[in-house]
Amino acid sequence: MFISAIIKGLTLGLVLSITVGPVIFAIIRQSLSNGHKGGIAFVLGVSFSDIVLVLICNVFSQLFASALAYEKVIGIGGSTFLIILGLYNFFFKKSITAEEKEIAHKNFRKRDFVTTFFSGFLMNMLNPAVMLFWFAVTATILNDAKSYVHQNEYRFIVFITCLAFVLFFDLLKVFLAGKIRNKLTPHNIHKINQISGIIFVIFGLVLMYGMITGKADAIY
Repeated sequence: MFISAIIKGLTLGLVLSITVGPVIFAIIRQSLSNGHKGGIAFVLGVSFSDIVLVLICNVFSQLFASALAYEKVIGIGGSTFLIILGLYNFFFKKSITAEEKEIAHKNFRKRDFVTTFFSGFLMNMLNPAVMLFWFAVTATILNDAKSYVHQNEYRFIVFITCLAFVLFFDLLKVFLAGKIRNKLTPHNIHKINQISGIIFVIFGLVLMYGMITGKADAIY
């Protein structure tokens, strides 16, 4: 049971880690703009939202089912958040010099950490695709657990392994982005901000279209 649960958790974690979405671009952008502290704060926010969703799915399944009834409202809210963030990155996000970056990294305050943390939390939490992913995963794990005597232990190991793997993979993205940060010029960073802005807007528009037309399942 122990080995099977770990393999299941690692598989789910790998799927979630390599899925291309707005979060992965946000992690890279935060790491490039605010250094390791900014990237880590954002990743921890994303990870915390995953933990909250897993707990809701497992402990408050009825509450989660009720939340899914408002999928359209949540989806439109999340897509609007992505579009606004994308427009900000494209038009208003300023590129800074290496010296200014170094000062900004050193002056990354507790308030900045908290703000970035909740930015990651909200971006992940307001994404209906993430909600549906955890809902589907929980249903699958609950069904698999019936084959084992210690069902709760099996579920616990699977989810802990999955969440730990995703967190590790996201932190790895932060440190890999940090490796190239010092080699980037202000012009390159400005282009990255614009590209990430375009990606956020596209994800937001596609998500909003899916919510409004009822084709969200096809998009996911």
